[in-house]
Amino acid sequence: MMARRSITRRDFLNGVAITGAAFGLAPAEAFAKGLIAGDPKWVYPPERTGMRGSHEGSFEVAHAISWEGKVFDRPKKALDRPYDLIVVGGGISGLTTARLARDRLGASARILILDNHDDFGGHAKRNEFLVKGKRLIGYGGSQSIDSPKSYSPAAREFIQSLGIETEKFYRYYDRSWASRRNLGTATYLDKETYGSDRLLKVREAGNWGLGWSWSTEEEKAEYAALIDSLPFPAEELAAFRRLVLDKPDWLGDMPIEARASYLKSHSLQYCLKNHAGISDGIYSLFGRTSLGLWGIGWDAVSALEAVREGHFATEGVKLDEGTFDYGPHGEEPYIFHFPDGNAGVARMIVADLLPDALRAGSMEEGVEARAHYDRLDRAENGVRIRLRSTAVNIANTGEGAEVTYVRDGRAERVTGAKVIFAGYAHILPYILPELPAEQIEAIRWPKKVPLAYINVALTNWHAFAENGVSSFFAPGKKLHQAALDFPVSIGNYRFADNPDDPIIAHLSHVPCAPGMPSRDQHVAGRHEMYAMTFEDYEAEVVSLLKGGLGSAFDAERDIAAITVNRWPHGYAYEYNELWDDPTWSPAMGPHLRARQQVGNISIAGSDASAFAYVDGAIDAAVRAVREQFGG
Repeated sequence: MMARRSITRRDFLNGVAITGAAFGLAPAEAFAKGLIAGDPKWVYPPERTGMRGSHEGSFEVAHAISWEGKVFDRPKKALDRPYDLIVVGGGISGLTTARLARDRLGASARILILDNHDDFGGHAKRNEFLVKGKRLIGYGGSQSIDSPKSYSPAAREFIQSLGIETEKFYRYYDRSWASRRNLGTATYLDKETYGSDRLLKVREAGNWGLGWSWSTEEEKAEYAALIDSLPFPAEELAAFRRLVLDKPDWLGDMPIEARASYLKSHSLQYCLKNHAGISDGIYSLFGRTSLGLWGIGWDAVSALEAVREGHFATEGVKLDEGTFDYGPHGEEPYIFHFPDGNAGVARMIVADLLPDALRAGSMEEGVEARAHYDRLDRAENGVRIRLRSTAVNIANTGEGAEVTYVRDGRAERVTGAKVIFAGYAHILPYILPELPAEQIEAIRWPKKVPLAYINVALTNWHAFAENGVSSFFAPGKKLHQAALDFPVSIGNYRFADNPDDPIIAHLSHVPCAPGMPSRDQHVAGRHEMYAMTFEDYEAEVVSLLKGGLGSAFDAERDIAAITVNRWPHGYAYEYNELWDDPTWSPAMGPHLRARQQVGNISIAGSDASAFAYVDGAIDAAVRAVREQFGG
């Protein structure tokens, strides 16, 4: 076994002990070879550690335009010869746009994709680490292909056309990995918030720590004992006991026909406080379990949504039969996950568009394939991907449309017959002057959900095994969850087998500001995220893992590298019935006005679908391509 190299404080501040081929080198030597985060631009992007996601160099130009009113001169001469299509945004929606347009226009089509990051995929981000000679692959953004049976026919057909066979994940995703190793989920009560560090566990638990939901008398007895041990006054515990153990219908005498409307217009926190007598302290134990779906706590999500999600606190509430029509969404298990999340989807699109840059004859090969970033933007390519290029102006012309962008500090201009924008829609009012006022208002109305996905490469997972957990929820901590990565083995890539094996622990940060309307919370959370440095995140990582796992965990010994995938503009905004018009949905709402075609310019991206999932991004691309090219 390779001798472990101690991680110094300086290494942590760079985000990495050593990555890639540099593993085993001294930090100064590795830095000289360009193998540590923050060094030369041709370092393999997935191996970069430290602060990623919206990384240094990806947002400064956009902020100069939107915050400071900076204007970049239009270059007199256009770079390259005209393209058939220019796509602004290299995420899943932009890549899908390019693939659909190429299929429509033919193999000889000239298509340019511009993206402001140093990697393609947008929020579908791939992180790689080399630990103890083993390559670890993790996801740094868009997580999984959720409920593919619920996809539109066009989105389903597109996924299949890439060679992605979702039924294979029933074999590749090991759903019994944790249970075979006697690992469960837990809730971690931290000392600063609850008086002492404690890991709460029962035999059955939910995805977000304790589910507080029982189905057998044995489980009920476990919860009863656990509740009695909590550090809260007796009267608060008594109300919690009634809620968990008795599953009461806390709406009492309210008429059945009035209940759905009431629950839709009141938050779960309000209902539990005013109808079930739940204190703020007790509520804190589970008040943020909605962060993963909504980016806000149950103070800003309706109680009716809690019923839809099967929240334990609503199990006894009686409603009219037929109140919900769920459809196919959510019927399938949450298993359709590449080791790098939906970066696996993005890479399969790139492999189809540019096989010389990324060879992947199958989804299995795609997991292990190494992209050649120096081949993405060759002049001889029919489709070109130009990274580190931030659009600063988009305009219709007499011949079609043009885009001015900034790359390496210099403005460049390209022309084409059509432009499809598939990036962050809020920048459009600053770079597309032709937008009418009503459309600008609609674009600015939603606020994207900020989030950070933090991957911690561990040399082993003994600390998790000794605590008997694969994940834990931390209601009082800034980083609210820590979990061993999804147990996916695909092709020759194998997930960890025993506690000596290196593994990725995935931590989450979704900043919000309880007590405010949902959109205001997203803005406040974004400001909090921008104020955090990598050093701040590093401290939070160590605090969470050390506090939750106790003496079994040693940061110096167990952490090999940290990658913080920071997304201040993360999930696309989805309509919230508690704050928005309850008739709005992906089929109707301000986003329809926001995405209106402007001559030879169309708008794609998940923002244009008001749906923060892969199929939302794909469906937006399908519509935009049809707008510009028919069909």
